[in-house]
Amino acid sequence: MTPDRQPAVLVLEDGRTFPGQSYGALGATVGEAVFSTGMTGYQETLTDPSYHGQVVVMTAPHVGNTGWNDEDDESARIWVSGFVVRDPAVRPSSWRASGTLEDELATQGVVGICGIDTRALTRHLRERGAMRVGIFSGADRPASDEEALERVCSAPAMSGADLAGEVSTRERYVVPAKGEKRLTVAALDLGIKTNTPRMLAERGIEVHVLPADASIEDIRAVAPDGVFFSNGPGDPATAEHAVALLREVLEDRTPYFGICFGNQIFGRALGFGTYKLKYGHRGINQPVMDRTTGTVEVTAHNHGFAVEAPLDQATQTPFGSVTVSHVCLNDDVVEGLELREPSEDSTGRLLAFSVQYHPEAAAGPHDAGYLFDRFVTLMEGQA
Repeated sequence: MTPDRQPAVLVLEDGRTFPGQSYGALGATVGEAVFSTGMTGYQETLTDPSYHGQVVVMTAPHVGNTGWNDEDDESARIWVSGFVVRDPAVRPSSWRASGTLEDELATQGVVGICGIDTRALTRHLRERGAMRVGIFSGADRPASDEEALERVCSAPAMSGADLAGEVSTRERYVVPAKGEKRLTVAALDLGIKTNTPRMLAERGIEVHVLPADASIEDIRAVAPDGVFFSNGPGDPATAEHAVALLREVLEDRTPYFGICFGNQIFGRALGFGTYKLKYGHRGINQPVMDRTTGTVEVTAHNHGFAVEAPLDQATQTPFGSVTVSHVCLNDDVVEGLELREPSEDSTGRLLAFSVQYHPEAAAGPHDAGYLFDRFVTLMEGQA
């Protein structure tokens, strides 16, 4: 049965509007408009804390086929500010589904819009860049597009946004190792996804997940074999506490692995700057080269900021020698860093590393799962 939809409108901060129909909850929402190129995995996307503050536009035209299930959440709730699709599925057709995508959006109060030309919207964002956007429906729909535009433009921008503390756990918790315990890791939750500690645990690692405001004393109290900084939302230029904390970790010579936001924090801790990408990398089909092996991986991404580091030379820091280990083949964006002991040929012992993408890759692909094994090797002193 087709839901009874109400008129809705999407308004970009540059004034372009897209009329459509309500999808999910009725109401009003404002966030940063970004597009995701994944054809599957919308449940993992919606529950990824990295999307906090963003309105996600799905480039795949038909969304909702697999419904919503009780197994694929990457956190305890949906974090996106809004959801944009072209053609919503009328009913789910997966045996794993416990309900529909639209019902879950409505239950969690997520305002969406459907029936718009998402291809045209995506092309607009590619040309003009990610920008603020509003979705309005029901009683919260403004009387005019001008009024809607004013509400959009009065919302805070993503640049300068400090959001990690809003999505982080409030209390520390432990994910036990599966099978025999081999190692202990202190993981700073900047917006961690459920699959990350799960993949560490599968390798015999006991994971102590700590809040974003944890101190170096909190980390040392775990007596970790390694430290992990997770993905997360917001502008890395605001993450002063995390940067200072990571510098203390590096001074302790504790092995480090960071992903996504954790890569940007690593870059800043080593003295590099960060910058905002025009429209970012999002989806599960981004090509990245691991320059240490020459292997090209298809990877999962969600980032609007990147590290500014030289691709063609090592950089000397107080902690060691840093090189760019991974690069995006679409645009040469820095996708990973390696910190090694100084040596003449940049092959000194590995001390720490990070990647900009998501090797835990829920909902896929799994090309980069080896990075968790690399972290194990580093902690065992074999790197």
